[in-house]
Amino acid sequence: MEPSYQLSSLPAWIAYPETERLFTALSADGAETAPRFVGGCVRDALMNRTVCDIDLATPLPPERVMELLKEAKIKYVPTGVEHGTVTAIVDRMPFEVTTLRRDVETDGRHATVSFTENWQEDAARRDFTVNALFCDMGGKVYDFFGGVQDLRQGLIRFIGDAETRIQEDYLRILRFFRFYAHYAGGTSPDETALAACAKYAAEIPQLSKERITHEFLRLLEAKTAARALTFMEETGVLHCVAQQDAALDVLEKLIKLEEHWDTDYDAMRRLAAVFTADVELFRLPRSAEKHWKTLRDPALVKKVWPGMTDFEIRQFVYDNGNSLLRDMLLLAAARERDVKKRDTYRHLYQLATSCRLPRFPVLGKDVMALGIEEGKELGDMLRKVEIWWRDKDFRPGRSDCLAYLQSLVE
Repeated sequence: MEPSYQLSSLPAWIAYPETERLFTALSADGAETAPRFVGGCVRDALMNRTVCDIDLATPLPPERVMELLKEAKIKYVPTGVEHGTVTAIVDRMPFEVTTLRRDVETDGRHATVSFTENWQEDAARRDFTVNALFCDMGGKVYDFFGGVQDLRQGLIRFIGDAETRIQEDYLRILRFFRFYAHYAGGTSPDETALAACAKYAAEIPQLSKERITHEFLRLLEAKTAARALTFMEETGVLHCVAQQDAALDVLEKLIKLEEHWDTDYDAMRRLAAVFTADVELFRLPRSAEKHWKTLRDPALVKKVWPGMTDFEIRQFVYDNGNSLLRDMLLLAAARERDVKKRDTYRHLYQLATSCRLPRFPVLGKDVMALGIEEGKELGDMLRKVEIWWRDKDFRPGRSDCLAYLQSLVE
């Protein structure tokens, strides 16, 4: 197939020395076996978006790919050789290189594949037209299924029959809504795709929790996440994922506040806006799960209110940190119906951002100097002084704290 589109300008990452070195190595068998960029990097280059991951496709079998990389002294990791994937690491820069494939058998979760030299066969096994784009080093784009036009129109469309694509891998239901959130630009979703997603939504729980969580969190990154989740709710997909009501109005307000208050996106903050209870199908890293639970802690939520005093802000920041208070103020403002109170929350947010507290001026060695040995008594004594210092709004200096410590010992 002849290229169907030419990039107006080459993205910087094509000309990276690391990229050129890898292309040279993988083209050693001749121009007809030269690799091409594929998927997200091509899609985002067409949209003039930042590219984070550079993936390549090649007609060469994975064994030959590894031989060529070894000959070129390029480090590689056989991350998924059975599926044709090798990760090449060029001067610490990773590239995922995958041999062209066709599906032999699928079961809704995994696929058995065979390798091919046919670019269109490989494109046909992919999920959406916007993900089945190839690009060579000269910026020529190969588009077998109208992905470039769909991208321009904000249309996320399955390749071929939507139901067939979904039955091959039920995760594609969640991927549909994720890509819709990021690339649709407010257009209406494809009705055929929506119907297919609704039909097979009940199959989602059989997927791994890690895959479900990954797709859901990627969806939440989008500015139009609330709109995408609305369609998930209408098709029954969202209920199959979470088994609870979702506060989509709160999420929509939160995203607007994040932009208006000039704050960074945070996955757990948005997740806390959507769901008030744990989601059984999610599996988060331990630190992320802890943060999500903390944001929903009733005792902490109760402390964040429009009437918070400067003293209460300092107390909260000392106990929990500036970042947590900012997150909880954003969430409280997103749930607030009174516009004036939302303005009050913004003022509190600014105070929380600028709040800086002194370090507790007493050390364990100060207690030991008074004849108390290491152990529980020493810890209890330090804690009593710290509570006293904290209750006095962190004003007492070191000498005052030591005097109070002395009074406790006496």
